[in-house]
Amino acid sequence: MTKTTRTPAELRNMFGANLRIMARSYPSISELSRQLGINRTQFNRYLAGESFPRPDVLNRICTFFGVDARILLDPVDALSSTTDPLTGGFLNEFVGKGVSEVTEDFFPSGFYRFSRRSFVDAERFAMGFVYVFRRDGTCYVRGYEPREAMRVQGFPLGARAREYRGIVLREEEGIASLMSRRGTMTCSFNFLTRVASFDNNYWVGYVTRTVPENVSTNRVVRMVYEYVDLPFREVMSMARETGFITQDKLPPFHARLLEPSRTFR
Repeated sequence: MTKTTRTPAELRNMFGANLRIMARSYPSISELSRQLGINRTQFNRYLAGESFPRPDVLNRICTFFGVDARILLDPVDALSSTTDPLTGGFLNEFVGKGVSEVTEDFFPSGFYRFSRRSFVDAERFAMGFVYVFRRDGTCYVRGYEPREAMRVQGFPLGARAREYRGIVLREEEGIASLMSRRGTMTCSFNFLTRVASFDNNYWVGYVTRTVPENVSTNRVVRMVYEYVDLPFREVMSMARETGFITQDKLPPFHARLLEPSRTFR
């Protein structure tokens, strides 16, 4: 049962422990503190339980991680909802099994480079990176829309606006994932199956976006995921080359799997 009173030291220690658990899903503390808009040195003090954030900073942290102020009092694992719509009650036998069976050998955690034809410019291709990780037995995806794609659509260009997150489910022949930008501004559905390759690190499938029909643009395009098992610094170097590219700039095996000259069906 939750204690009704806690000393300042107990609050700092509980908050620090919870923050360390939540930070595990991010490959870099520097990047995480930057996205939160918190000085790295100060963020380290929070992690160590040496300091406690102001109310406005606490609210920013809670909003970012999708938790509430109970992270001061209870272990973060205890804050998970017992009425999770995906794994509880009504959908458990239909969707819940797929949520819990995305194993590491089937779809490893780490960075993936992806490519697909652009939704906003059919003559170009979008290339980017996503980060796949596990938390409490569930597989999640996190990435960012290319700045140019946001600019074309008149959306803000900051990292917060460009970020999207998703959940991964195991299917009979591959994986499916539902992605959304913050506030469910836009959503997409992805389906991928593993393909034979030298390192067994490629998946091919398609992505659909949830927008009304438009005669001038596609809502479904072929997509490739490539698992990139490299040090973080090298991944970040590769990520700087992503965005909108022409077909001749596609990595050769990506181009082969995307089959740009063949209509997707």
